[in-house]
Amino acid sequence: MRNPMPHDIYLGLMSGTSLDAIDAVAVSFTPEPSLLGTHSLPLDDETRTAILQLTLPGDNEIDRMGPLDRQLGQLFAQCVNTLIDKHGLDRNRILAIGSHGQTIRHRPGYDHAFTLQISDPNTIAELTGITVVADFRRRDVAAGGQGAPLVPAFHEALFRCPGTDRVILNLGGIANITLLSGTPELLLRGYDTGPANILMDSWCMRHKGEPYDRGGLWARSGTLQPKLLEQLLGHPFFTLPAPKSTGREDFNIQWLDHELKSTPDLPPEDVQATLMELTAISVASAIRHEGLESAELWVCGGGAYNSALMDRMALLLPKMHLQITSAKGLEPNWIEATAFAWLARQTMMNLPGNAHAVTGAKGERILGGIYPG
Repeated sequence: MRNPMPHDIYLGLMSGTSLDAIDAVAVSFTPEPSLLGTHSLPLDDETRTAILQLTLPGDNEIDRMGPLDRQLGQLFAQCVNTLIDKHGLDRNRILAIGSHGQTIRHRPGYDHAFTLQISDPNTIAELTGITVVADFRRRDVAAGGQGAPLVPAFHEALFRCPGTDRVILNLGGIANITLLSGTPELLLRGYDTGPANILMDSWCMRHKGEPYDRGGLWARSGTLQPKLLEQLLGHPFFTLPAPKSTGREDFNIQWLDHELKSTPDLPPEDVQATLMELTAISVASAIRHEGLESAELWVCGGGAYNSALMDRMALLLPKMHLQITSAKGLEPNWIEATAFAWLARQTMMNLPGNAHAVTGAKGERILGGIYPG
């Protein structure tokens, strides 16, 4: 380990619950975070289906997981190499790649809690020649934490502002909030609030053949169904106390199909409108519960581009000053990948990467394993 130099570069790799693409960023953190380049590699339908099949229990899982682990490692490496070539980056300046991997199972509530992300870091290191830091979540789980969300520690480093209360809302597949008090001595807090895009995207793909509802136009065309909304809000996750985290294990298309059995004839656009409200109201309820309705609200993740959802959030939280993170110089789609570049830097500098007050771990921990290039 060595002290950071002004021109050190870290790469971040992220593939989240939305399963739309692998996102890669190149970042310099000294003296201030600076995005040097980005690249996104879309996941094809076959790969997406293979991942989805592993997110729920099924037959022959290990023999299906092993090859997919290697395949995703190759795709992550391809994404890195394209990023480097696309932006003419000097490989000698790149200290490490932070790879989140692809979550296929997240079970923090088990007696022997576990979380599993695949995308073989050995393969990434072999095909790029660059040191990889990966498997960030499991050390936090070993220390008694949820293993997620991990991005709040990065949010604190980037967005904390003395004298200003801020909420950072990430609208990826799952929604999570980071609570940053303007009083520095108050602890950082944060947790998953429930689904963001995960159900809306799945429903849109089924009925429109499109990976997401662009701008929320389809949801706008539907009518909110209060009875269905009340039923969906009955999911036990919403009443769990923090720390808490969730994923496809809790919120998936099979769960939605089960909930729709009592109202089988609803127009698909009405279901989409109700799913959007589920996201908006579960986030707004969590923020109100924290007493931060007058704070700044900074939004990142793909949901920041859903204007219908953003309009609904503004109506539900009228006292909040709502902005997307591009006003801070980081486009919403790149925040999570940048966070894993930062987490790799933390690991390489022997610094903790978790916010234990967020995850519930026994304390701060250095996260991830190091796979030399």
